Amino acid sequence: MEDYYTRLEKIIGNEKIKKLKKSKVLIVGLGGVGGSAFEMLVRSNILNIYVCDFDTFEISNLNRQILSTSNNIGLSKTDVAEKRASEINSKCNVIKINYKLTIDNINDLLPIDIDYIIDACDDVKVKIELIKFAIKNNIKIISSMGTGNKLNPSLLEITNIWNTKYDPLAKKIRYLLRKEKIYFKLPVVSSKEITFIKTDGKVGSFAPVTNAAGILLASYVLNDIIK
Repeated sequence: MEDYYTRLEKIIGNEKIKKLKKSKVLIVGLGGVGGSAFEMLVRSNILNIYVCDFDTFEISNLNRQILSTSNNIGLSKTDVAEKRASEINSKCNVIKINYKLTIDNINDLLPIDIDYIIDACDDVKVKIELIKFAIKNNIKIISSMGTGNKLNPSLLEITNIWNTKYDPLAKKIRYLLRKEKIYFKLPVVSSKEITFIKTDGKVGSFAPVTNAAGILLASYVLNDIIK
């Protein structure tokens, strides 16, 4: 009888499967991007996943967030993620951090005995603080840049923060890093697509882009772990 990871083992072998099992990954933000990253980690035999999100699912999340359904509107995103993981692999240990991260509580709330941070949050100040936290504690990190108002997932790429273009969020991050004299080559998932701006100025979202970004984040982490 095959285990659920047998098809992955055929590609990477048993020793690398063991490395995945032992790894600890933190995901900050379980929205459209973070939810897809979470799903990929669970299905790739990461057995220790920390999830940090204080929010609940809303109807507007249904257009793009893989963890949202019409049956879990109003429920905690971390609780839903935990249940989702148990339905895929009962051995997956999901550690929930049900708090809103701020620049003042990061050092108190987040674990330091982890291998990777996937930053899928949309708070610029928190993103900067996560980078500083990762550097201070020698933890690898990859961050998602902007996916709003984008329509072409094929224009997403994994690069470093200093090489991004056509990404307003990345531009803000670069500015703040320079201001604090931090020249860390942060790996990011960013889109080269020129941002589509609606006349009302509101940010729109397209499921293929947000989910592809989450898959790229997870892919980078998984490949780095087993390299």
